[in-house]
Amino acid sequence: MDISLTFPVYLMIVNIGAFSLMGIDKKKSIKKEYRIPEKTLFAWAIAGGSVGSIVGMQLFRHKTRHASFKIGMPLIFVIQAYLLGDYVLSVI
Repeated sequence: MDISLTFPVYLMIVNIGAFSLMGIDKKKSIKKEYRIPEKTLFAWAIAGGSVGSIVGMQLFRHKTRHASFKIGMPLIFVIQAYLLGDYVLSVI
């Protein structure tokens, strides 16, 4: 695989994973089963899956009342977008 495709493929996989975890955790919540720890959900977002986490939160209506998620996930996204933009601009 071309090195230029590695990062976009990584981001796609991490975002699909983060999105899926939100859906799985919502389903477990409804069934009153053992839940995915919040630190795991945040770890996936920090690893690059912030967009997938935010979309999953909205689509599954999951964790949308928790201030830590309502503020934390968009904040992670903004920081990641800034860092990516800063990197891209420094390379150009």
